[in-house]
Amino acid sequence: MRICVYEDAECSGLEPLTLTRPAFDLRCGASSLLERQVRRFAASEVGVLVRPMLADLCRIAHPEITVNDDAWLQRGPTVLVNARWLCGAKLMLTDGPEVGVVDDHIAYVVPPAGETVDAHLESLSWRLTEWKQTLPRRSAGGSLIAYPWDLVERNGDALGQDYSDWNIGRERAPLPAGATIVGPAEQVLIDLAARVEPLVVLDATKGPVLIDRGAVVQAFSRLEGPCYVGADSHILGAKLRGGSIGPQCRVGGEVEASILHGHANKAHDGFLGHSYVGEWVNLAAGTQVSDLRADYGTVGFRVGGRTIDSGLMKAGAYFGDHTKTSINALINTGTVSGPFSQFLANGGLLPRVVPAFCRVAHGRLQERSDLREMFDTAAVMMGRRRREWTPEHAELFLALYEQTEASRRQTIREADQRRLRRVV
Repeated sequence: MRICVYEDAECSGLEPLTLTRPAFDLRCGASSLLERQVRRFAASEVGVLVRPMLADLCRIAHPEITVNDDAWLQRGPTVLVNARWLCGAKLMLTDGPEVGVVDDHIAYVVPPAGETVDAHLESLSWRLTEWKQTLPRRSAGGSLIAYPWDLVERNGDALGQDYSDWNIGRERAPLPAGATIVGPAEQVLIDLAARVEPLVVLDATKGPVLIDRGAVVQAFSRLEGPCYVGADSHILGAKLRGGSIGPQCRVGGEVEASILHGHANKAHDGFLGHSYVGEWVNLAAGTQVSDLRADYGTVGFRVGGRTIDSGLMKAGAYFGDHTKTSINALINTGTVSGPFSQFLANGGLLPRVVPAFCRVAHGRLQERSDLREMFDTAAVMMGRRRREWTPEHAELFLALYEQTEASRRQTIREADQRRLRRVV
């Protein structure tokens, strides 16, 4: 089966995470949304339609799939799949055309025979609207991810599905000697190429514990399911209460119900709760990320210039790629930071909105214009994980710097006005 995964206009609600990647590359459970979609459709060929500014990096990240290619799209019957769809455990298509919906939003479309689309998101949008009105509908199951907190909230259920997938065709390692298993031992799945040291506690009472190839779990760590430790990640004597750790992360301290996308560092003591951490983020020693308001109210986040109530009592922060914190940084509940943002501790809670290419220093929000220095630092960090900073990376972030300039400077002006009012 051929599938084409497309981004729709609602991907903007997933910023800052989708500023630097297509929505289908976001992680939930033990894999990305794209990997889950490919599994559910048993797809033999995969193409994607992404925003033009992401196309070059997408080709590097996914050399095996076709990106924004008209000729590929028109080569044969293709199922169109919404990039934001966190698909359910089972999916059975009928023989004819249909629209799969979740709460009246399109999850996928099987177009009528002979009908094709071109590789432009704008033209695809009106075709999808037409098919939604004219084709038979059915419930698609799963959910459509609208905001970053949706990924965090659905992560446990996704790991339950991943446990079932891991039980098929994957050889598990024997339970590690010297480790303690709490709860049903069959819910602990460890890849043969992973290493779990003695004096580790693996608690599967509330859900599965999945440890992927090349992962290392050091002594004195405690992992409570549902949780996942990604390929080549190291758990450094940490307390991991639920959540998913992507590939090549270093994690210490206390982490609760959070997703680390990949290649991120939180190697030291400190707390991170109910958060999503982008790639190449470094949370320095003593960084504390609050996930609960003092009045136990629901947490609001700044999304697209407006504040949206998540409806959640527990919600932490969403860090864009290449964010850095200093030692002892105190991150407030409901914080959103764009790519290449920087938090420098000042002894108190730091601002909840730090736009792309901004730093908080001495209690003030400031624009970062040292792009060459930022890019050089990113190249060094990526090299430490055997990854390359490419001209395509530089081109994307230069474009992103220009794209976010107006909103960044407006946020800085508003922050300065609030500070001056407090002084007066």
